[in-house]
Amino acid sequence: MTTDLTYLAWTALLTASLWIPYIAAQVMANGLLSPQNYVDPTPRKVPLWGQRANRAHLNAVESFAPFAALVLIAHVAGKADGATAFWGMSFFWLRLAHAVVYWLAFPFVRTVIFTLGWIAVVALFVHVVT
Repeated sequence: MTTDLTYLAWTALLTASLWIPYIAAQVMANGLLSPQNYVDPTPRKVPLWGQRANRAHLNAVESFAPFAALVLIAHVAGKADGATAFWGMSFFWLRLAHAVVYWLAFPFVRTVIFTLGWIAVVALFVHVVT
């Protein structure tokens, strides 16, 4: 498997796993779910780090689709190469760093890392369409 597809798979696993810290915050703050929680889905209060973990997960889900689409388009179009490998690897590590700095509440750093991840997606796009 190519490097960019490998990092696409790792990014999928990361994105699919980022709900775990939020659920941990829920359980730590409120205990396990009860049958009533399934009837009334109103979110229960969690600590700020848990709220940030939830936002980090939602943000990862939102940014995964464009990244995945571009990596797959690069392969279908025969344009996968060292550049797509670099941007795919960069995107994965930036998304992991983004989640960590989001949980830890480093707002400026989080914004810089998010922007760098967006640049990786734009670079993939440019590579695919040129």
